[in-house]
Amino acid sequence: MQDNYNAQNIQILKGLEHVRKRPSMYIGTTGQDGLHHLVYEVVDNSIDEAMVGHCSKISVIMEKGNIIRVEDDGRGIPVDMHPIEKVSALEVVMTKLHAGGKFDKNSYKVSGGLHGVGVSVVNALSEWCDVEVRRNGETYFQRYIRGVPVKKVQITGKSDSTGTVTRYKADTRVFKNLNYSFDTLSNRLRELAFLNKGIQISIVDERSSNKKSHLFKFKGGVKSFIEYLNKNKNPIHKNPIYFESIKDQVWVEIALEYNESYSETIFSFANNINTKEGGTHLVGFKSAVTRTLNDFLKRLNLSKKLNENLSGDDVREGLTAVVSVKIPEPQFEGQTKAKLGNSEVKGIVESIVNEKLTFYFEENPSVIKKILEKSILAAKAREAARKARELTRRKSFLESSGLPGKLADCSEVDPAKCELYIVEGDSAGGSAKLGRDRQFQAILPLWGKMLNVEKTRIDKVLSNEKLMPIISTLGTGAGTNFDIDKLRYHKVIIMADADVDGSHIRTLLLTFFFRYMQDLIENGHVYIAMPPLFKIIISKKEYYAYDEKERNKILKRYNKSSDQVLIQRYKGLGEMNPDQLWDTTMNPERRNITLITLEDAVEADVIFTTLMGENVEPRRRFIEENALSVSNLDI
Repeated sequence: MQDNYNAQNIQILKGLEHVRKRPSMYIGTTGQDGLHHLVYEVVDNSIDEAMVGHCSKISVIMEKGNIIRVEDDGRGIPVDMHPIEKVSALEVVMTKLHAGGKFDKNSYKVSGGLHGVGVSVVNALSEWCDVEVRRNGETYFQRYIRGVPVKKVQITGKSDSTGTVTRYKADTRVFKNLNYSFDTLSNRLRELAFLNKGIQISIVDERSSNKKSHLFKFKGGVKSFIEYLNKNKNPIHKNPIYFESIKDQVWVEIALEYNESYSETIFSFANNINTKEGGTHLVGFKSAVTRTLNDFLKRLNLSKKLNENLSGDDVREGLTAVVSVKIPEPQFEGQTKAKLGNSEVKGIVESIVNEKLTFYFEENPSVIKKILEKSILAAKAREAARKARELTRRKSFLESSGLPGKLADCSEVDPAKCELYIVEGDSAGGSAKLGRDRQFQAILPLWGKMLNVEKTRIDKVLSNEKLMPIISTLGTGAGTNFDIDKLRYHKVIIMADADVDGSHIRTLLLTFFFRYMQDLIENGHVYIAMPPLFKIIISKKEYYAYDEKERNKILKRYNKSSDQVLIQRYKGLGEMNPDQLWDTTMNPERRNITLITLEDAVEADVIFTTLMGENVEPRRRFIEENALSVSNLDI
């Protein structure tokens, strides 16, 4: 066979062609996350200007036709001739990867950008992109079509202000759906406003007649962030503890506050990037908090109440904290920038936190006493939880003695192929057991409403008779002992009645998963089953509708009215025969199941606290504000 592989096979992609050819390499996905990532990249350029003191206002406008416009009052992108490329610096920034001021420490001491590809990638993946620069008393303009400049940079007028306006339309050849989420963008912009105190960030949605907008500006920085996170919780000290410091060119800003809840809420950031997987800055913070509290435990002679030091989990019970660092050359692990890797940052953060907390607690002895009392109770609960955990631990994978008696397991042993249905009620559980595919579907019936974990410590959680079967069945453990590698079923499907009680049970289960098995949600293992609401019999044939809209659609299709056919409204899963439950809700080829995702952990924390927490007033306020938006209240 002749070898035809030669120089002609070596393809050279010019300009930004490789970005268009492999967009996911640069923005992760061409789905909704990637679409929103384009906006973040443009905004990040404005934030970088703000971080060095040259920008105070940033605006994001969502225009009709899914056009995005980002404006700032920064210095404006340079437009003079680039000495090497021999074109305007604006054109270099917009059309060259790894080009920008972020690599010049005199221009930006810190920056959120890691590779310098941001705005050029946005340009490459846009159908068209217009950039207007106000600088040097003039207004400059350049248009690009799919990353290629139409003309050279033009002077279009005079200007007595500075700044940059980037206006673009994402390319439908790259993105199937250009439907931006106002809420998703708002959450990220709010986060940026918290992390950069004093900066005003606005967002306006002009896509419909019902114009929506937000204006974010927080003088308190991450202290305001803590107040937002804890607004519906009961703090055990009056004001958040806040400090900022610079050491070895690393700027550290931290705020923390303890509340009466039993879970910890910590968010960490490096150069405005949400480091969801933590990193050296978070390790340094946690180590310092644990060491400082144990030092005061001994100083105040409270150590006699325990036989050992407080653990990290003990001192972080009820802690809400935001850790933000800004460093000249961040080293992130992985393409997602989810984890900070700079080894020197751990010691810097640890030193600053230890020093600042020690000083604060010496000045506020009543605060440290309250925190320590709570931590001591947490330590005692931890010991009780350890004993409870021993009761739930399975002896081995095959020993049924460690599995709940009501579990009907499947025969498949590969977790990736296994599904677990957590079913409300023995009656529905019985139908599900008979109707399932025993090869890969396991059924765990629940009875009665379970514990609201938002209001109790982990020792009560692990010994609760309603939750123990779930923990044992999943095999992962819970809380700090959660290990996703031990998960026995890669699809965990909550199947409850389509009524108020069923909704409550789903909410209780999701609260448990969010607080004690959050990785289960973040890794895409949790689903909600969608049983039908109606069975419609037309000419002896059965049809199923999952909501009223679908019911009306079926009636219209067969030109029938509701009084001409037999319509059964299901009140519960137990009313379905096993074969009906299989056909409508469990058959992978026909069923509707909804994947539960965690797009905004900050907002999720606030919502779970509001709906499931101790305070009644925030819940009442939430109901009053949203009452008029409710539909299908009986569902």
